[in-house]
Amino acid sequence: MGDACILIVEGNVHLRSLLAWHLQQSKHLVHQSADVDHAKKLIYAHCPSLVILETDLPDGNSFEFCQWLQQQQQCLILMLSSRKTEADIVAGLKSGADDYITKPFGMQEFMARIEALLRRRRSISSTPPISLDYGDLIIDLVHRRVIFKGNLIDLTPQEFNLLYVLAQAEGIPLTRSELLHRGWPDSIDNPRTIDTHVLSLRKKIEIDPRQPSLIQTVRNVGYRFNREILTIDQWNNNYQKSYQQPQKVAPA
Repeated sequence: MGDACILIVEGNVHLRSLLAWHLQQSKHLVHQSADVDHAKKLIYAHCPSLVILETDLPDGNSFEFCQWLQQQQQCLILMLSSRKTEADIVAGLKSGADDYITKPFGMQEFMARIEALLRRRRSISSTPPISLDYGDLIIDLVHRRVIFKGNLIDLTPQEFNLLYVLAQAEGIPLTRSELLHRGWPDSIDNPRTIDTHVLSLRKKIEIDPRQPSLIQTVRNVGYRFNREILTIDQWNNNYQKSYQQPQKVAPA
């Protein structure tokens, strides 16, 4: 069952540590936060597949945070709460939670719910998506094209494969060898050819290719897709100003 990236957002340090220990025993990668502000930073940095969210956090409304989380990325949410009324449970589920467990609860029940949620994610992930949608940036997997703010970005097949593999990694840095293997599994080229493709891709989708912010270099590792930058209005505005002679996508 292991190997999922899980974020625990819980104000009680003892409960948070206990939950983390049990999840780590099942070989999951666990990050912990006591408040909303820190949790957002961890979400941007690690892109968890499951967030365990306590409803009574000291610095924010958990229901609003849950709605924000749904807008940022596709991840599962398990709410923990001492609120036990039907109205509270319904409010939690309507805010975007996939499951809701009331305190106190046993570890066997908790782990069973985690396993059920991760099974659901694996089942959903087994159906190939038709596109990767990051708001203003859409990677169309059916027609193999990239659209930003309605503008079609002209990419070569190699550049499209590279962008798709980086985006699919959800922010995790990939080595040149990994990128070559995933993007061109039949290729026997030197992994350093990835640098050439990255340079070409940056010239087409970065504001300043000399100071890239979307496709980042990770020293001693390789490259990562920085999708968090797409949520920053200033970056989007600067991109639109810098992009010359856009090709509009015709309505379907």
